[in-house]
Amino acid sequence: MATATGKRLAGKTILITGASSGIGRSTALEFARTSPKDLKIIVTARRLDKIQQLAEDIKKEVGEGIKVHPVQLDVSSANAVSEFVNQLPEEFKQIDVLVNNAGMVKGVAQAPDIAPADLSEMFATNVTGLINMTQAVLPIMKARKNEGMHADMPGAGDIINIGSIAGREAYVGGSIYCATKAAVRSFTEAMRKELVSTRIRIIEIDPGQVETEFSVVRFGGDKSKADAVYKGVEPLTPDDIAEVVVFAAGRRENVVLADTLVYPNHQGAATVMHRKPA
Repeated sequence: MATATGKRLAGKTILITGASSGIGRSTALEFARTSPKDLKIIVTARRLDKIQQLAEDIKKEVGEGIKVHPVQLDVSSANAVSEFVNQLPEEFKQIDVLVNNAGMVKGVAQAPDIAPADLSEMFATNVTGLINMTQAVLPIMKARKNEGMHADMPGAGDIINIGSIAGREAYVGGSIYCATKAAVRSFTEAMRKELVSTRIRIIEIDPGQVETEFSVVRFGGDKSKADAVYKGVEPLTPDDIAEVVVFAAGRRENVVLADTLVYPNHQGAATVMHRKPA
């Protein structure tokens, strides 16, 4: 039997950025599992092979009720994002839910030793990319007409931005990453106020410690350093965050989970954690 969430999501078109791994991949799978009979999912990432495999995995798990459209995309390029949205197949054009998940971190350097290339890449992906995608998709949502009691309020859709505890609380060795996520938080809050006279929901979900490829990338592929981040703790999984994303998108249209912070049980702040002794 379909759940209430599954029924509300049925027939919608979902766009997820950064879907090649981690939270993005899990989010695509969770949407498919929640509404497996009638859903269209667009997944984007730089690694085409990964999202093509994701499309196959979704088809194998839930069947033909889900249509998946994988597209290789660098969200940091405004031109590429605009072209991508304009060239979507007709059946995928009416995007109902945008999940701005693409993001990354490079290094733990402190000023004045932060590599300019790392600084540029983090801002280009985490901030500029998120804004590029939002600006390309938002006109689609704003153009929708409503009926009944909300006929005087234009627009419909959900924009779900994946932030971070780092956007709320800066920490040593993360100044640039924290700055990018603080920018996401400010952009999200301003946009929510700007669109308050519409029926477009602006949602931010801020994970605490989650075990993904995040730390491997941060440490330049050094798996031993990445593993040390999670030593003695049980971090959140990508699936944990995916469930929250789908829950937020599946609420009754008048319910907005505007701002959500998600911790694992052992975490009390960005750098306050209980670690089990070795």
